Amino acid sequence: MTATICVAGATGWTGRAVAEGVLDADDLALVSAVSRSASGQDLGQAWGGEANDVPVFGAVDESLEGVDVLIDYTSHEAVLDNTLTALRNRVAVVVGSSGLGADEYAEIEAAALENGVGVVAAGNFSLTAALAQATAQLAAQHLPSWEIVDYASASKPDAPSGTARELAERLAEITAPDLDVDVAETAGHVEARGATVAGTQVHSVRLPGFTVSTEVVFGLPDERLTIRHDAGSSAAPYVAGTLLAARAVTGRSGLTRGLDTLLLG
Repeated sequence: MTATICVAGATGWTGRAVAEGVLDADDLALVSAVSRSASGQDLGQAWGGEANDVPVFGAVDESLEGVDVLIDYTSHEAVLDNTLTALRNRVAVVVGSSGLGADEYAEIEAAALENGVGVVAAGNFSLTAALAQATAQLAAQHLPSWEIVDYASASKPDAPSGTARELAERLAEITAPDLDVDVAETAGHVEARGATVAGTQVHSVRLPGFTVSTEVVFGLPDERLTIRHDAGSSAAPYVAGTLLAARAVTGRSGLTRGLDTLLLG
């Protein structure tokens, strides 16, 4: 059975790559797209090419007729409202946009369960990032101390990244890391210890030259383990995982966090 897809953010860096992936898939059909800058246009023409008969709407609530799955690659300002709008219309959602925290995900899960549809959300839909996250969760079962460092371009507006935030929240499901000195008791500048996200210290670096990199550093006396994921300069790594989630979400109800949950579950 072919699942019908709407991609929100279809003229953006990742959204375009995902929309092109949907168009190339035999078992998925791109029936609409959302982009405020290209509203009213044909998506192919909005991309600067030939028409592909995919209409572009300015808002999610206008785009959901005949849609099974909304894939959201918009922004941290828009993603929550987009997701809740789709759920109220009983449309499943794949959340690829970053910036949501635990409280927002609790609201999303409640709405998904109330409407009997599924949501798959991941801070990073790269297959290698998912495996890095799964490896970190395994390590946290045996190593009691860790911190996360999150690298991104200077222009990235949200911090920490969705990848780092999700990793911290997933590690919190295992246990809280040990701290020899409580963060609040830091001498000097407490801010230098980073932000506490779900019990883990997270340090966000924003500089030119980075795309997205996330590392979690585990420490024991006289040794340490670093698990790091580095993204390249294109959006291609996120396509396969996003399409995997789009295929899986229609058979689910409620919220599924993390691509690794689909890969290993």
